[in-house]
Amino acid sequence: MTEANRVRLQEVFAALGQVHVFQYFDRLSPQGQTDLLAQAASIDWEVVQPLTTTLVKRSQADGSHTESIKPAPYIALPEKGGHPAQWAEAVSLGEKTLRAWKVAAFMAAGGQGTRLGFNGLKGAFPITPVRKKSLFQVFAEKIRAAQRRYSCRIAWLIMTSPLNHKETVAFFKKHDYFCLDPQGVFFFSQVALPIFDFEGNLILEQPGVIAMGPDGHGGAFRALVNSGVLPSLRDNGVELLSYFQIDNPLARCIDSAFIGFHVAAGSTFSSKMVPRISPEEKVGLFVLHNGHLEVREYSDMPLEYKEKQDASGHLYYSAGNTGQHILSCDFALRVGNENLLPFHRAEKKVTTLDQHGNPVTPQRPNGIKFEQFLFDALPLARSAIVVEASREDERSE
Repeated sequence: MTEANRVRLQEVFAALGQVHVFQYFDRLSPQGQTDLLAQAASIDWEVVQPLTTTLVKRSQADGSHTESIKPAPYIALPEKGGHPAQWAEAVSLGEKTLRAWKVAAFMAAGGQGTRLGFNGLKGAFPITPVRKKSLFQVFAEKIRAAQRRYSCRIAWLIMTSPLNHKETVAFFKKHDYFCLDPQGVFFFSQVALPIFDFEGNLILEQPGVIAMGPDGHGGAFRALVNSGVLPSLRDNGVELLSYFQIDNPLARCIDSAFIGFHVAAGSTFSSKMVPRISPEEKVGLFVLHNGHLEVREYSDMPLEYKEKQDASGHLYYSAGNTGQHILSCDFALRVGNENLLPFHRAEKKVTTLDQHGNPVTPQRPNGIKFEQFLFDALPLARSAIVVEASREDERSE
């Protein structure tokens, strides 16, 4: 970056009230200065600046409108009252779709293993008790098994974050892609956005590093488009994405019945649910709002709604989100291209600097991240459906 460009960039930050970002600039090494300038220049203020007004300086308004919601309908398991013949037809249709090479697996794998008490890549966490297979290996073996069973090729899309992209790719190379064809494994990173304090100031986590955070699983739509992965797969005949998350080792990443129900319904966004086990279970809930399927976060539901029971004594709002979905490629492309999802405010503990410029870890949330949620696309979908899954077989707590 030329000296003139550096000056202009610092003037932009000063005009935005973010001059503190460069307060340690003269202390940095030449490489540190270059890195900070590059990071600062990468911030898209056209996206970020409006969010500081709506989500930082003014807390996000509650638009949940709980008075107008109803429980979401779902397709019950055969042992829970569902129709065995309907499930058999769904399995057959799903298998046919898989054998036609129309399905790709799509995993959100952007996290670190902190919540698991593991200092490293979340996907590298040794999850099986005896052989200590990593989460990545567990899912790789599921995909390999599905390819053998249905005599098909299943591309595996792995969405990382800027924090772990290189580490993820290196881990797969180290383990020879777990016997999968490397040409069928696609890595791409979601976008990282800057993190602000409660007064709207960018947070420095090191003297030369602006605190950044992934844009949430809803950023998957934009990342799929920007990476070029989804348009390429679609052009090669892939029609459906089977979405799941790295931290649920029980997820059935390739489920012929789920795929079949999606195709039969003409749906563009289908979801799996498990019945909640208690009012206190912290899981998003599928509901109908003005006739449209939505997911309401646990924290957005009033206590009386979470505790409400039906005439049989079961929880009235029972359909808990498992984070497993089927997305039609054309729908995902539209949402990603048109950037249709709202951002949400998330308060986090973020490493910051003390008055001497030394990194410190706060005891309580001090930063605000901007996140998008995948399920916010549900009201935009055609013929969205929810299918019941077995908690014992498919949800890891």
